[in-house]
Amino acid sequence: MTSPVEGAYERARRAFAGPMLALLHKRHAPLVVALLGALFTPERSAVPVADAHTELDEALRALRAAGHADLPEGSARDLCRQWVAESWLVRQVPEGGDEEYRLTAHAVDALDVAARAGGPRTRVTRSRVRTLLDAVERLAQDVDPDVEARKARLRADVARASAELERLEAGGQVETVDAEQLLEEAENVLFLVRELPADFARVAESIKGLQRRVVTALRQDDRPTGEVLAEYLEQAEHLLESTAEGRAFAGAVRLLGDADRLDALAAQLEAVLRHPFAGDLDPQQRAELRGITRQIEQGLDDVLTAQRRASHVITTQVRHHDPLRDRQVDDLLRDVVTALAAWVPGTRRSQGVDALRRLPRAELGRLRRTLHDLRPDEPPAPLAGATGWDDDLEVSLEEARAWGGPQYADLEAHLRRFAAGRPGAAGAAVDVAEAFESAPAALRRPVDLVGLLELATRSAGPSDGAPVSVVTAVRPDGTRRRFAFARTGVRPGAVDDVGADDGGADDGGGADGGARQDQQDDRTGEQP
Repeated sequence: MTSPVEGAYERARRAFAGPMLALLHKRHAPLVVALLGALFTPERSAVPVADAHTELDEALRALRAAGHADLPEGSARDLCRQWVAESWLVRQVPEGGDEEYRLTAHAVDALDVAARAGGPRTRVTRSRVRTLLDAVERLAQDVDPDVEARKARLRADVARASAELERLEAGGQVETVDAEQLLEEAENVLFLVRELPADFARVAESIKGLQRRVVTALRQDDRPTGEVLAEYLEQAEHLLESTAEGRAFAGAVRLLGDADRLDALAAQLEAVLRHPFAGDLDPQQRAELRGITRQIEQGLDDVLTAQRRASHVITTQVRHHDPLRDRQVDDLLRDVVTALAAWVPGTRRSQGVDALRRLPRAELGRLRRTLHDLRPDEPPAPLAGATGWDDDLEVSLEEARAWGGPQYADLEAHLRRFAAGRPGAAGAAVDVAEAFESAPAALRRPVDLVGLLELATRSAGPSDGAPVSVVTAVRPDGTRRRFAFARTGVRPGAVDDVGADDGGADDGGGADGGARQDQQDDRTGEQP
């Protein structure tokens, strides 16, 4: 059993071995604190890697030019690489951005300790004591389950608020607070805010640590992949609640994550900065007060980004990596390293190495030699109810042409005859509707109307604002359909070479696409 002194000594050793006190204990700790404090400000929590190297190089050149000879050797890139290894900086790639540096929670704590030690000493002020008393009072109220006591406190609060309201409504004035007390309260606010960056960074780092532990455990897991999927996807879904820092942060998010509350906080801070007493604050304090809202939003975004990245990494690891295969690769690499460690001591410089002349045979196991038969086990059942079709039915060429496409040659000849029988200039355009209505029954099919409209489009085409023409088409079976279209003219002879083959698609589909049906079929044979 260890003594209290031994336990305290072990805790102190662990604390000084941590990155935070290690930073303050280094030989060049003042330089590290100064450079990190100048590089990272409340307005800039992340710095691109290239910008950080450039700014640190300029700062080092300025310090060397000023006569400081006890500076470490090396460039800013070397210093940043060392700080990343010491867990003072973290190098990461944000989503859709360039690689950047961020302070770790250990570095934020170290900078805070250095700022407190080098700045004005903390005083026991009225604001700080009131903050302490309010916190203790809220804690006592939360642990007290007595309903009557809670009612009594609420009645007292209502009575005080009602008395103050009555005094103001009676013409009373708001009690003014002197500038000294306002400065104390502003310093207390800044004292409380300085803890937030380290808290946010600590939560993000705890999520990253959990991510590393989960991925490591996933790679070393011996269970089937299905069980691994079920367990680790569950952990990825509830990643924020898996750590003590994450659970505390989830409770704080319910207060800080409200957009209306943050807007109200920003308005309150602007009102504070507009007050005359704010002129007594130094520029850094005013900048810290102005950046509180943005600092909270940035911290929330950093934690949520770390959560999304950790969930994505764990999910990707589970979906695309086989634990057994990864373990086999690790074992193979370990065997290679062990063989090299045993081979190198017994060799001399420039000794030749026998090349591998033949690769070992891969143990493929049993390969599939046949494929699944894609044909169905049984043929489909014959179609039932198909009537009206006879395999022995013979269709003549005249019947096929009667139901075929437009008869361009006959239509052109009809247009010439129709135009010749009308007074007027030779070659003048004639109305499509009149030419169609005067055609014989064999040329008054719906598809022939489409043919006339096509000839009209080639020659002239309809004009804007033309009236509507209505014609009646007759199918070969005697059914009639009425069609409406913009009045247009067609010039005989506009098409010099038209196909004489009238075989084509069924007239119903073509005619329905070229004109609008005015009403349904009249199968009585009479014009509707």
